[in-house]
Amino acid sequence: MSNIDTMSVNAIRVLSADGVQKANSGHPGLPLGSAAMAYELWAKHMKHNPADPKWPNRDRFILSGGHGSMLLYSLLHLFGYGLTIEDLSRFRQDNSLTPGHPEYGHTVGVEATTGPLGAGMAMSVGMAMAEAHLAAKFNKEGYPVVDHYTYVLGGDGCMMEGITSEAMSLAGTLGLGKLIVLYDSNKISIEGNTDIAFTEDVKKRFEAFGFQTLVVEDGNNLEEIGAAIEAAKADLSRPSMITVKTKIGYGSPKEGMASAHGEPLGADNIKAMKEKLGWPSQEPFYVPEEVYANYKALAQEKAKDQKEWNELFAKYCKEYPEMKELWNKFQDEDAAKDLLEDEEFWAFEDKADATRNLSGKTINKLKNYLPNLIGGSADLAPSTKTYMSDMGDFSKKDYSGRNLHFGVRELAMTAIGNGLMLHGGLRAYVSTFFVFSDYVKPMARLSALMGVPLTFVLTHDSIGVGEDGPTHEPIEQLAMLRAMPNFTVYRPADATECAAAWYYAVTSKKTPTALVLTRQNLPQLAGSSKEALKGAYVISDSKKDTPDAIVMASGSEVELGVNAQAELAKEGIDVRVVSMPSMDVFEAQSEEYKESVLPKKVRARVAIEAATDFGWGKYVGLDGATVTMKGFGASAPAGVLFKKFGFTTENVVKTVKSVL
Repeated sequence: MSNIDTMSVNAIRVLSADGVQKANSGHPGLPLGSAAMAYELWAKHMKHNPADPKWPNRDRFILSGGHGSMLLYSLLHLFGYGLTIEDLSRFRQDNSLTPGHPEYGHTVGVEATTGPLGAGMAMSVGMAMAEAHLAAKFNKEGYPVVDHYTYVLGGDGCMMEGITSEAMSLAGTLGLGKLIVLYDSNKISIEGNTDIAFTEDVKKRFEAFGFQTLVVEDGNNLEEIGAAIEAAKADLSRPSMITVKTKIGYGSPKEGMASAHGEPLGADNIKAMKEKLGWPSQEPFYVPEEVYANYKALAQEKAKDQKEWNELFAKYCKEYPEMKELWNKFQDEDAAKDLLEDEEFWAFEDKADATRNLSGKTINKLKNYLPNLIGGSADLAPSTKTYMSDMGDFSKKDYSGRNLHFGVRELAMTAIGNGLMLHGGLRAYVSTFFVFSDYVKPMARLSALMGVPLTFVLTHDSIGVGEDGPTHEPIEQLAMLRAMPNFTVYRPADATECAAAWYYAVTSKKTPTALVLTRQNLPQLAGSSKEALKGAYVISDSKKDTPDAIVMASGSEVELGVNAQAELAKEGIDVRVVSMPSMDVFEAQSEEYKESVLPKKVRARVAIEAATDFGWGKYVGLDGATVTMKGFGASAPAGVLFKKFGFTTENVVKTVKSVL
């Protein structure tokens, strides 16, 4: 290792330790131990250009161990991505560009929000899948316009999390040769040595997944690390995992100790560390000019990769103008907007059908409008109706297929969906039964946090699942997803509302959308319309200017509201029926519109939904009532269950009368 390389590695360590110390909060252990592998990767092997952090053919780097964020921030500062010393000194402070864990869209150069361990591992699989798919779509002989690697760095905690095994099992099955996992193996977790809970052979596990596995015995040996990275890059038939044996808190008196993981080193320990590393100054955040000069030279050299690619891409576009046009379609975030006035998109047969079936038909319309639409399910496509006909299957043999098979891996599926979207150029959807959104939720939360408009197709939405019983009947899941910030839930009542839900999903730029769909058939409702795009609307109005009562419902229960309205009219009770497919979207409307749908002076209100009543309180008020689930479901035919739990016209009529 040359002296300038040594100094450049140690600069990462010093800045990381100083940042955590200044904040009096954070995780210095990972940055100190992983500095050498990170420097070697970023300086010698990774394609990236600080002058243009978003150029399409850059290699992707995800720090799955997001708690070690000062490692990434130090790299971004030193390579010239725009983070200043002032930014590093404001680590973990309000409104800083250096939050406690890396946040996508907040800090330039951060490819994914990480923090929940293993999440970055799974998202990297999605990014590698995106690269493989786009390469299969766009590359021509002599024109590898999509040709880059995905690198992910994580530690023992990431390897313990089940999501990593889910995702890497699929990566091996798919033979994603441009995915390279860097395993920071220091055998320390928060509670101490990992042997207390984690003694398996991780290398053998990854071999079983189908990975090439490599080991670097000395995590500070740049030549050994570099050789392993090049060996990983050379094997394109399978993904690679490099175990890099490191020492947590390297160079400090806390080296190898659990206390180095998640707390500042302390001023005296930082002083001792700088002395041991031969650092020329004890001044916090000090970096010698020759180190900055080295990083600047490396960054300038990196810019050549993009320059060469720009020239290649220009020639490609000239030779293949039709591919340039397709490329632009893939990159166009507004590609679906014209569907609003497209009659074919909104057309449907006037017959009873399950919204899962209607969604499936809509997907098969969308596939022709959106050539970059890609997606699949957790081994449930025949049930969730998410298969795109004639679009092929994404597999090790053919990466051009648009149908994804995630296997029974809901948690990893969602993170992979995030990775597909984060990569750029694709519009992705994922799918499972609604009750299993419990498995989906942690990564859906990251979708919302990152502002990634991933679409979730969640079917079998209520006790209408019937004989499968309470294990498969969602009760509290609507409330759970509705509670999440920046996450839209649509529960459509018929074909028109289903089309509206999909239109909303594929035109969203910063918000993920869940479509919650029925197994059982529903009628096409006379009053349904594109007004569903406002979240709630009057689907069947009262005869009076001011109705006697308002009945609200979503999905399969809207029909109940309409039927109850007709029965109540026979008794001279005039009711307005409001379909509310999306509370989230309705809340975003103007106060005037909300008042026009739900006038405050009408206090007699009833909400119907085959789920918990949680969330309906703000709409029914203190004087209103709900026809909802009070507990879990049961195992019986759907019709029996709806009657058993009170989802009948008679019970709705009775409930409306009770609030008048």
